[in-house]
Formats: sequence, C-alpha cells, structure tokens
Amino acid sequence: MEDIDLNLVTALDVLLSEGSVTGAARRLGLSTSAMSRTLTRLRLSTGDQLLVRAGRKLVPTPHAAALRDRVHAIASDARAVLRPATVDVDLATLASTFTIRAAASFMEMLSGPVVAAIGEVAPHVRIRFVPKPDRDPQALRDGTVDLEIGKRGDDAPELHTRMLGHDWHVAVARAGHPLFASARITPARFAACRQVIASQLGDFSGPADESANRSGSDQTVRVVVPSYPDAMRVAASTDLIALVPRSCLGNAFSPGLVETLGLRSFEIPVRLPAILVSALWHPRMHGDPVHRRLRDTVIAVCQRMYPDARAPRAPARGTKTRAAG
Repeated sequence: MEDIDLNLVTALDVLLSEGSVTGAARRLGLSTSAMSRTLTRLRLSTGDQLLVRAGRKLVPTPHAAALRDRVHAIASDARAVLRPATVDVDLATLASTFTIRAAASFMEMLSGPVVAAIGEVAPHVRIRFVPKPDRDPQALRDGTVDLEIGKRGDDAPELHTRMLGHDWHVAVARAGHPLFASARITPARFAACRQVIASQLGDFSGPADESANRSGSDQTVRVVVPSYPDAMRVAASTDLIALVPRSCLGNAFSPGLVETLGLRSFEIPVRLPAILVSALWHPRMHGDPVHRRLRDTVIAVCQRMYPDARAPRAPARGTKTRAAG
C-alpha cells in the first residue's frame, strides 16, 4: 500500500455524493482545479472514469455506482476511528471487565465499598480483583491489570498516578500488655518490645527496624504474617506488638478489628515515613472514557478512606497511650 493515498477515499466519497467537482471542492475546502486534479488521480488509481459528463452534469459510471455504498462506509469508519473518543459513555448498559490489583489490606477494608460504588454506576461491569505480591508494573503495561492501588515504585516513571491520601503506621497490642503499665511509652520501651508485621514477601525487615537498631535492639521482628488483620490477631493473643496502617483501625466503611479483638493502639514514639497511597494506571488507558469513569469511581471511594491531605508526624519522644477508636 506504499503508493495508496487514503485521503482519496474521502475525496471519492464526497465526489460520488455531490456528483459535481465544484460541489465536492466546496465541501472539502479545496479549489475547483485542485478537486479536478484529485478526480484525475482517482481515475488513475481505479482504472475507471468514475464520473462522466452527461449534458451539463456528471453521472457515475456503473463501477462508481457499485462502489458508492462501500466507499461511504469506509470513509465513515475512518472518521470514527480518528476522531477523539466520546465522553458520553452509557455505563448503565456497559458490559466489560475491570481488573484491580491491590494488597490484602485493601481487600479487607475497601473491596466491598468499591464493588458497591461501581455497581451503582455500571451494574453490568464485571470486577476482577487480583493480588499484589510486589510493585512490578508489567501487569499495567501489558493490560492484564486496569488499575492498581498501593505504593508507587520507582521503575515505571511512565505510569499515571493519583494520590489518594496519606496513611501512617501505628502500633497495636492487647489491652493487658505490660507496655500499658505506664502512661508514657518511650522510644527505648517501644524498641524493647518484639513485633509482628505483615509482609507478603515474608521479609523480616519491619518499618521500625532502623530506630530499633539505633536503640541497641536486634531481631525486633519475631513474626511475619501475610496481612495486617493477621498481625492484629497475633498481637491479640501474645505480647507481640503489631505495626499496622492507621486505616486498619477502622473507618467509615469498616469498624475494624481493634475492639473485636480487645486491642489498644498507640502512636509509635519514633519517626517513620508516611505511607503514600496512590492509584496507578498505564498511559494507554488514560484517555479512554470508560476507564476514566470507572477509575474515578474507585478513586472517590479510596479518597473517602484517606481523608487527611497531610501526613502526621509521629512524636520523636515518648507518647501517651490511648484506646483506638
């Protein structure tokens, strides 16, 4: 097709519709002479006269008459392919599948609200949740995942990101834990406690390890479990302290496990980095109207989950205990 100019399809469609070189030139914004030269090129390409004079007007040849409907359909399809995607998407009748990748903690707290929200705007869309064992962006790149919720990695700078909010680590322990014998929890007392943490990779490196090492402690993390609720259950029946995101303590969507398990929470008396929670998607889907509507629905639910725009600063000195609520 190296010698084919597809602009000729549009020109032929207009010529056959108008039956006039002058009328076709007017519709296409060309001069009459330019339109006449285009008709000459079309005759050379097709090997047919296409339009011939009959008195004072032009009439189509049998070949041109046979091509008329096909040419019009091709031209219409080409315009539809090349025009911007419409923003008027009827989600009420849309039938497709939307795949979300998220960690177990997200599934514990927000899968239900997300399903309900999407069901309200797009009742026929199927939702597939898949686990997030790591931050590998390949699933977003190859299209097997439409939207990811979690921390952004550094190896996929091309991904679009929407900040959902800040979360931060807090500690939880059983209500009768010896740590609560004193109203003040110092960094040294905190570092002396052993921890249970959640890691899908089974990594014993916890978020407070650096501070514990500065205090002369070692082997701070004694137990690793797959999810934050698992860590809270272990803490409820042992003297281990669980480090979990603040959102795990309960929110507008979920009452949490703190009261159910008889746990108390307290602010960690050392500085830890904030947990930045984001929605991520590939640029290929950024302008797609269906993807945009569905991801905005998910993002709205998540932003109600993380309402604080600022990350709180954990106190560097001792902190008083408080019951979680």
